[in-house]
Amino acid sequence: MTCECQEIVAFRDITKIFPPGILANDRVSFGVEQGTVHVLLGENGAGKTTLMNILYGIHQPDGGTIVLRGKEVRIPSPRVAIELGIGMVHQHFRLIPNHTVWENVVLGFPRVPRFFPASQARQMIRDLSKEYGLDVDPDARIWQLSAGEQQRVEILKALLRKAEILILDEPTSVLTPKDVERLFLVLQRMKEEGKTSLFVTHKFSEVGEIGDRITVLRKGRVVGTVPRGEADFETLATMMVGEKIVLSLPKKALSPGRPLLRVEDLWVLDDRGFPGVRGVSFEVREGEIVGIAGVVGNGQRELTEALAGLRSPLRGRILVDEVDITAWSPQKVREAGLAYVPEDRRMALVGDLTLAENLFLRDYRKAPFRRGILVDWKKVREHAEEMIATYRIVPPVPQLPVRLLSGGNRQRVALAQVLASRPRVLVVSNPTAGLDILATDFIHRLFLSLQEEGVGILLVSGDLDEILALSDRVLVLYRGTVLGERKRPQSGWSEEDRRDIGMMMGGVPGERLVMVR
Repeated sequence: MTCECQEIVAFRDITKIFPPGILANDRVSFGVEQGTVHVLLGENGAGKTTLMNILYGIHQPDGGTIVLRGKEVRIPSPRVAIELGIGMVHQHFRLIPNHTVWENVVLGFPRVPRFFPASQARQMIRDLSKEYGLDVDPDARIWQLSAGEQQRVEILKALLRKAEILILDEPTSVLTPKDVERLFLVLQRMKEEGKTSLFVTHKFSEVGEIGDRITVLRKGRVVGTVPRGEADFETLATMMVGEKIVLSLPKKALSPGRPLLRVEDLWVLDDRGFPGVRGVSFEVREGEIVGIAGVVGNGQRELTEALAGLRSPLRGRILVDEVDITAWSPQKVREAGLAYVPEDRRMALVGDLTLAENLFLRDYRKAPFRRGILVDWKKVREHAEEMIATYRIVPPVPQLPVRLLSGGNRQRVALAQVLASRPRVLVVSNPTAGLDILATDFIHRLFLSLQEEGVGILLVSGDLDEILALSDRVLVLYRGTVLGERKRPQSGWSEEDRRDIGMMMGGVPGERLVMVR
């Protein structure tokens, strides 16, 4: 079926206000053509996900209307959205880990009889999988699947419910490069059948590759809609941010010093009691950034939590500056010179406490914040003002509760909090996940500055672009083991390097990586 270029969805002055008066969508208006991939691009907090949640019936607009196939509609719930032919794949998948693929697919399926034949469900999944190239085992349990396979299950759920419009919210954030290619092929196949995709992202690299038209949101408003042919980086970046920006990381070739962090034959159990990290060994040297590449769920959390003292290893050793810190408490690990910034900022920050309180939270027992048994609040405020200026935290209000900050500013607070103690080793997990282009650039430049000061950085990330932009060496973690290691060439990373590392992230040995025994 070919695209008739008729509008299948139109947003008319959509407005959404969240308490206490936060304007998420401000009179948003644009149309989506049938049989196209329409990209919704914008910084973190621009209102992209809120708008898609309104289309899917999760939120109700405070103003404006949605026109679907030429008729105004009200979508009070996801069930109504599904009945109208709208499906959504959320950034964080909505699957039950202990259930099988076919059980997850039929769960909540409209008009399913009480005793639905498993054989029929399996066959439905196989047929649709073959049609769209969504290869997945109907009898596999969700927890056994990779992130890419879980995403395929979510797409199958939507397609089996006859979705003609598919919303994908940051769909590539946890995928390997190979999985991204597969996803784009699926979207192309859907497009050929006249189905429409709404692709929410903040990644420029994906826009030109998959989008037919691109709508840019900034601060809840539509800046404009452009066809793919006019969507160059400079134009889109200016539309997103409101000013011309230049993104060029000053990555220098530095000679690493002595080993600061050494991990020897580390084994760590996951939450189910199975080995999440299996015999991992590596080191991070002074003034070196070592990247751990891998799809989420391959042992990264178990590894970083063991390093930070939040999870006891089964066996193996962790040394900081030749001091064995294995199974030390988090406080003792920090005192030994290792700082940890988790991906979940809720672990690092207390949302209901103020900016100033969060910034001295780790050191409240120490000078200069204590006067006997009392807290010196003047020193706390002065420290907060200094950190706010250094890390450019917005709004610069020390008494503001942290929960009211954007994701990018919360991450700045988390980094300011741990770096105040001047650690020798910094372990960071997905530091820019969900952040916009300017926040990401600030954090990347901060890491390069710390590297020049001699800090050893272990960068754990599922974003291969981030890993390659910053790392001097890359280790690939797959199912809890280090499959290979690659050192940054003097000429920089090539497309072959990217391909090989991407293949390793999916468990396929690359030809040019050094295999770790």
